[in-house]
Amino acid sequence: MTTVETVARARAARRASRRPQVQHLITADENSLAELEVLLATLPLCAVGRVFIEVADSDDVSAVTAPPRMTVTWLPRARRSGAFGSVRKCGMGAALTRAAVAWADEMLCDESDSALATEVTLLGGYLSTADIIDHLTERHGIDVAAIHAPERYGLSVR
Repeated sequence: MTTVETVARARAARRASRRPQVQHLITADENSLAELEVLLATLPLCAVGRVFIEVADSDDVSAVTAPPRMTVTWLPRARRSGAFGSVRKCGMGAALTRAAVAWADEMLCDESDSALATEVTLLGGYLSTADIIDHLTERHGIDVAAIHAPERYGLSVR
């Protein structure tokens, strides 16, 4: 191997070591903000991913401390509609489910990127959590072992 090839491989290895190996999907609602804060505090500073937080109204939005490479999105139900094409108001968990499913459909569509694992933590309500788990496991083949949800939901995830 030439010196040029050795240097090129070393540079490639350094770049690869800086890339994230795991991306996170985290969901929460107004009833799980304390659990969310604890979870975010335990993530490494270099963690990457998305946090969706559903709340009743824009007045419920507050500061959340997350690693710099995590994107936090607040989902006030009062500003959203219910089922598509209806005039109903957004029910609890609907905005959270739609956001997590849309994120998964966009970010988990490329099966060639198998080096990037996905860790999922679902702290929102029971119905949205169950719907998101169904979507992730059935449509995207996420291993149930990579999904974390509160034990009180009894959804056979850790």
